[in-house]
Amino acid sequence: MHAEVQNLFVRIHLLYLAQNQDLNVSEALPLLEERGYRVGEREIKQELEHLTQENFLTAHGDQWSLTGTGIEEFKEITTVLGRVSDELLAKGKKPSKV
Repeated sequence: MHAEVQNLFVRIHLLYLAQNQDLNVSEALPLLEERGYRVGEREIKQELEHLTQENFLTAHGDQWSLTGTGIEEFKEITTVLGRVSDELLAKGKKPSKV
């Protein structure tokens, strides 16, 4: 997977993981690796910082937690992912014409 595309998926997964617990780099790394991502601690920290700049996460020490904005963003993401998944994974269905 191209790095830019993977980064978007990693951000989505970080938002997902942050719903249940505060995140830190060393705990997030194995969770992302279990899901098939090929990332290092530096990349995870960059993505956590990016999400913080977007106000989706807030940093406190070496931990990051989900903000209200992050919760709303994740809700929107899951809605869009549901539609994309339904369309892309539909068996035997041809793509709609644009």
